[in-house]
Amino acid sequence: MPDQTPPRALRWAVAGSVIVMIAAGGLFYYAAQMAAAKRQANHDQVQVQVTIASHSCEPNALTVPAGRASFRIVNRSDRAVEWEILDGVLVIEERENIAPGLSQVINANLLPGDYTITCGLLSNPRGTLHVTPTAASDAAAKARPAMLAFVGPLSEYRVYLSSQGSALIKAVTTLEQAIAAGDLPQAQALYLPARVAYQRLAPAAQRLAQLDNGINARADYFEKREQDPQFVGFHRLEYALFQQRNLDGLAPVAQRLLTDVTALKQQLLAQSLPPEQLVNILVRNLDNLAQVRAGSGEEERYSHSDLNGFAGNLDASRKVVELLRPLLVKSATPLLAKIDSALGDLDAELDGFKVDEGYASYDSVSAEQRQQIGDKAKALAVALDGIDPALGLSGL
Repeated sequence: MPDQTPPRALRWAVAGSVIVMIAAGGLFYYAAQMAAAKRQANHDQVQVQVTIASHSCEPNALTVPAGRASFRIVNRSDRAVEWEILDGVLVIEERENIAPGLSQVINANLLPGDYTITCGLLSNPRGTLHVTPTAASDAAAKARPAMLAFVGPLSEYRVYLSSQGSALIKAVTTLEQAIAAGDLPQAQALYLPARVAYQRLAPAAQRLAQLDNGINARADYFEKREQDPQFVGFHRLEYALFQQRNLDGLAPVAQRLLTDVTALKQQLLAQSLPPEQLVNILVRNLDNLAQVRAGSGEEERYSHSDLNGFAGNLDASRKVVELLRPLLVKSATPLLAKIDSALGDLDAELDGFKVDEGYASYDSVSAEQRQQIGDKAKALAVALDGIDPALGLSGL
């Protein structure tokens, strides 16, 4: 009688098939659960659309519950615009350079309260954003971690702001003196160190909406662009120094800039910075670098000195990481290694463009190279974005 027992190899094959089927089923179940969770998270996140016209936004009065909200900003005007959420004079979230006919998304984690929203041109009427409390926001407030651990880093960051603020005032003073003396070559040479000094402060300075608009706003955000009388600050000087190559009428603009950067230092030291904002301001600055400034070269469109500014932004990020390093060593060593790697990658990318004491003109940087710079900046932003959850600051 023939043996009815299946060969051992066949039995193993059948068993293996069963295991594969079970594993596949498990993976399918896991993927389905993850997809459902993602859909639920997206469903739970409030989504609002705002349409910007030439001189208005619709709607311009918004109400959302506290927590995560997504704002899709649609630009129906004929020029690139920006949209911001402001808490008094402080910028909470923003999106710049939204091209005509296109839209961009701003994701924000909002605390209960009343905010202001900007609408395209700086001269356009502002709107309102009312954020209502929820059970989750009340619970998050109660679960806030002890602030004692952050006293040291925040105090040291104030020292950094003070020293960099003094450096900025000194640099702008010498620039203003060269302009007053009618020395165009000297003024062109002094613009660069003044601009780099500002970029080391930019992540913090960009929280102060009105003051920073006077210091750093580009011509795009004014009705008459470069010819608009409200167009002042660094980029007005840059336009005269490097495109017009003419100092006529520029002295009052330089004097106004000196007044504004002096006030900037004072306000940076007067404003309290919550610990959850210390990293957030860096992430926002680097996201802007990655998504807008690296590709377009529009930040320094007249002088093409963008790379020097990128290096200043990197210095600011490196400083905050050093201040938080003792906390990260204790609770997030793998994340710290990832951050250090991202810092090194962006630093190495920029180093490739060093020329003498500065960097190459940005109009000599190819589109592919600009993309690589943007990618490195984005990778650093993503790595830094992990700090708040690692230190118990997420969801606040």
